[in-house]
Amino acid sequence: MRLADYLDKGASLDPGAPCLTTDGQSRSYAEVQELSARVSAALAARGVRPGDRVAILSANDPTAFTCVFGISRAGAVWCPINPRNEAAENRELLELAGCTVLIFQSQFAPLVTRIRDDLPRLTTLVCLDGDVTGALGWQEFLALGAKAVDEPALDDLAMIVGTGGTTGRPKGVELTGANLETMTAITLMSYPFEGRPVYLALAPLTHAAGVLCFPVLALGGEIVVMRAPDIGAFLALIPRHRVTHTFLPPTLIYMALAHEDLDGTDLSSLQCFWYGAAPMSAARLEEALVRIGPMAQLFGQTEAPMMISTMAPRDHFRPDGSIAAERLASAGRPAPLVTVAIMGEDGTLKPRREAGEIVVRGSLVMRGYHGDPAATAAASAFGWHHTGDIGYLDEDNFLFIVDRAKDMVITGGFNVYSTEVEQTIMRHPAVQDCAVVGLPDEKWGERITAVLQLRAGATVEAAEIQSFVKQRIGSVKTPKQIEIWPDLPRSKVGKILKTDIKTRLARGRP
Repeated sequence: MRLADYLDKGASLDPGAPCLTTDGQSRSYAEVQELSARVSAALAARGVRPGDRVAILSANDPTAFTCVFGISRAGAVWCPINPRNEAAENRELLELAGCTVLIFQSQFAPLVTRIRDDLPRLTTLVCLDGDVTGALGWQEFLALGAKAVDEPALDDLAMIVGTGGTTGRPKGVELTGANLETMTAITLMSYPFEGRPVYLALAPLTHAAGVLCFPVLALGGEIVVMRAPDIGAFLALIPRHRVTHTFLPPTLIYMALAHEDLDGTDLSSLQCFWYGAAPMSAARLEEALVRIGPMAQLFGQTEAPMMISTMAPRDHFRPDGSIAAERLASAGRPAPLVTVAIMGEDGTLKPRREAGEIVVRGSLVMRGYHGDPAATAAASAFGWHHTGDIGYLDEDNFLFIVDRAKDMVITGGFNVYSTEVEQTIMRHPAVQDCAVVGLPDEKWGERITAVLQLRAGATVEAAEIQSFVKQRIGSVKTPKQIEIWPDLPRSKVGKILKTDIKTRLARGRP
């Protein structure tokens, strides 16, 4: 399926049903279809042909998201650009993909101005909501298209997505229509969908929140788009729109659990509250199961979008209705259309309970890294896609992720998985969030170091945290150094940036 086909499928169920809702205003499926056709025609009038790359640089916005379907109708390839990226990173992504058109919001005009002269192939700029020198206005752009254009794609390539540049030059992940169709099928197979869904999108539509829209559209559901992250507004929208599905990364779920309005909010409409994109504290998850309800995990990565493994709301509980605490640290079971294994460095597959790199096979896995055959070959060594995560499978086929390969700490000759230490620290009532890293140490090789962000109004001494950890997982895994910072550095999607933490610690300042 093309991306536009998800919209058209939903429209076939009821063209007058609400499709995109923002700020209390809804656009029907028919209206979104009509606008996407106009976008397609305007792109064709600017010379866009099947296979060309078109980028969108925008915060969450229904018009910008409608452009995704217009790009698909033109047979072009969607390149989502994260507005939280630095200008240099966005320039690299646009150059890497070979984008010829950039559609952007006026608030990002200064960023566009800084990079446009370095991108000679970028011949068309379109501003969604204002007048910017050198760019077509939105109505001016739409007026270019004399008739609707619905071109077949040259091949199955649907998206080129940046991996993010936290460890060097970003890579462009090529995702095909088959990749996203597999993801959509897994979503519909693995989680509850009763009636016509209402999906609340707070997280960026350039990432997980965006691709989760496709299964909702296929069912004729409504997508409620939040323009900016606001937990209070998020909670208010759930009962107002009778939201059935939503997604938040763990950091925002922690904020929801700390919000004064949570316990007074009617959450009875929720069928599925997805969490993912980063490890979640088992202690906070147990609290969320009690206070929020139908939590549902997903584990994936850009190269294998969203659904390597899944855990539906019911899987968080035992048959007697009690919380299955032993599963809460897992990433669920491998998804129905994905094969997952654990591999050693020599390419041999490991038995149950033995840790190694998590590797994946199936039609969920990307076509490759755009223009980088060497990186593609490295990621697919031994005929499996390598995730870079260390984990194991238990006897019930639950997948446990114990660390990123690069985050494991070797201290005193012992391998210590930072996530195990983090999960333990997060059980302390004073801790809001934390990160564990290894720092060079003459005696230990690496010194386990924990950086904490405390709950509002909480205080704690380093010795108390060390005693708390030692009692639960032993002295070898107890941090030798404890730091308390007002906040932790995070990526655009809320992941804690351990490289930044190491750099700050090396400089001796938070």
